[in-house]
Amino acid sequence: MTTRAQRIAALQEALARRILVFDGAMGTMIQRLKPDEATYRGARFASFGKDVKGNNDLLCLTQPDVIRDIHTEYLEAGADIIETNTFSSTSIAQADYGMQDLARELNVAGARLAREAADAMSAKTPDKPRFVAGSIGPTNKTASISPDVNDPGFRNVTFDELKIAFREQAEGLVAGGADLLLLETIIDTLNAKAALFAIDEFFEESGERLPIMISGTITDQSGRLLSGQTPEAFWNSLRHAKPITIGFNCALGAAQLRPHVAELARTADTYICAYPNAGLPNEFGEYDEQPHSTAEQVGEWAKDGLVNIVGGCCGTTPDHIRAIADAVAGIKPRSIPSTNTAMRLSGLEPFQLAS
Repeated sequence: MTTRAQRIAALQEALARRILVFDGAMGTMIQRLKPDEATYRGARFASFGKDVKGNNDLLCLTQPDVIRDIHTEYLEAGADIIETNTFSSTSIAQADYGMQDLARELNVAGARLAREAADAMSAKTPDKPRFVAGSIGPTNKTASISPDVNDPGFRNVTFDELKIAFREQAEGLVAGGADLLLLETIIDTLNAKAALFAIDEFFEESGERLPIMISGTITDQSGRLLSGQTPEAFWNSLRHAKPITIGFNCALGAAQLRPHVAELARTADTYICAYPNAGLPNEFGEYDEQPHSTAEQVGEWAKDGLVNIVGGCCGTTPDHIRAIADAVAGIKPRSIPSTNTAMRLSGLEPFQLAS
């Protein structure tokens, strides 16, 4: 059994050699199984007082074999890194189901299930170790945007409330065995800052540090996050956290996401990770883009030197990940520009001490 430090070292070594492959959509795979209310509840929550159908993270506790099997399917398809099924496992998000007290337990369980699947696959392919990214979603509240169009100054969450929730989540993911912490689907950079503050505080107190991945979401053709930032501004506002990757996921398909990935690749002095949806949703909210189409477009990103880690988000399946893995195999990963070069490309000048 390898230690976390050994796995992180192996991850760094792999990133230097090749383009790594992320997994695909957990939600898509769960929806294919059409779980009902009883499935979500399991025996433990059979008499729980609120409906819990749709709480996918709860399945880590009530249907662990289902979640572990989905992780394994993605690993068998060629994923190097799998995400924990903990996208909504903060006390803030779980409050919708009245399950906020389960937050830490959900994260520990989610990380352990992914760890078990990754370790089992690593044992089969010791020359290709697999890694676990602890998924930290944005929550269902935003710190810089009012939910009330008639009261733009109103906020339904504070920075400190977010910090407390993200701290609890990070602690659970680390305890469960995650190798990395992934802040994903960020629509509000202030939420991400609260998460980074909480994580750094936890690292300082625990004495252990894990690599951090940051992934934002471009919400429409304007090329901005919901909170208004361009890709370049997004990077410059978060670069102080020294993430191992910066990138984008969700909202758009590969064709629409490409220019924003390219802008990050031009400006960031760290690895680029991008995992698009399977195209744009149809009128029924479903995704029609076939694996070969997604893979062809992501393969072009790789050939053009834009990425270091690729995968899939909403609508993608193990078939998509298998096709993506084939499309990027043997292609040299993006080279990271020096800090000075990246800053100049961003229109900034490197800081210099006065003589």
